[in-house]
Amino acid sequence: MNKLMNGEIPLNFKENPYERTQWHDDVTDPVTGEVIDDGTPFMSEFANNFEWGIYNAYRFMIEIYRQQERMRIQLELDGRVPGNSGTFADVLDGSSNKITLDRALTDIIETVVAGTTTLKVDSVDGFTPFTQVTIFDDMHSEDVVITEVGTDFIKVQALKNAYKKGAKVARSNVVIDTTNAEMGVGDWQTYSVDLVEVV
Repeated sequence: MNKLMNGEIPLNFKENPYERTQWHDDVTDPVTGEVIDDGTPFMSEFANNFEWGIYNAYRFMIEIYRQQERMRIQLELDGRVPGNSGTFADVLDGSSNKITLDRALTDIIETVVAGTTTLKVDSVDGFTPFTQVTIFDDMHSEDVVITEVGTDFIKVQALKNAYKKGAKVARSNVVIDTTNAEMGVGDWQTYSVDLVEVV
């Protein structure tokens, strides 16, 4: 039996990974109609080989398209900004092209009022002075510049709004949809927690 496909394959193959099945009809006696030689039986393994072959072929075509799109954008940018080598391009397909989204995110651990400049936060990892951040909860949102980063606090310009405990401080409030190659606005999230007593 041929080596049949039964799942996704690596996209960096060197030879055609799809092995065809050579199908044969039944051979029958033209006089008696008796089957002299059985043809190729149809089995689910063969049908699944079709399905995975088609699926993997489309995966490969999509990857080729993504690579072509990145090259097209790089050439376009190189024409407009010679020598940049596509540094400012991102086709939002999940593959990094020299730039990465700054995903630094933390929670404000106590309620703050309008005019506040010092935010007690859960973590300061990824935050640096003189960079812009977005502060948001389910009611308000604003962009401010960080003026100082401590061990457990971040100082910013005076806030225009009040924020709840659990509000977010983020370098980017963006959600990337790699399926549709789109950027969307992230949401303030709430969670339900069940407490279980352990004895």
